[in-house]
Amino acid sequence: MAQEVRDRRETGASGEALAAAYLTARGWTVLARNWRCRTGEIDIIARDPDGVMVVCEVKTRRGLGYGDPLESITYAKVRRLRELAMEWVRSQEERVGPVRLDAVGVLVDARGLSSVRHVVNLEKP
Repeated sequence: MAQEVRDRRETGASGEALAAAYLTARGWTVLARNWRCRTGEIDIIARDPDGVMVVCEVKTRRGLGYGDPLESITYAKVRRLRELAMEWVRSQEERVGPVRLDAVGVLVDARGLSSVRHVVNLEKP
């Protein structure tokens, strides 16, 4: 059981690193990774090339046995992410401006090759 938890953590950490590299390669500035407060954790906080602050949820899977990584982001998760984003904004000394919620899905296949899919603005219908 402990090995399974360790494997999941390693998968998550590698997915977050891939997501951060993906965003950086597209001109984003990663400001924080794994920002924690008493109510939870934000995977990535970044500024996009247009200057918008983005709170990014990263989901990583090793195969499609449990579906696409982004399918696991529920309405409840988006609501919680919004609350965490507000908590982060309150923790900043300077005015932040508009904040958007995005998601990055990382899928790693059996050969270790990965694909990254970025969903911009989770709250947009």
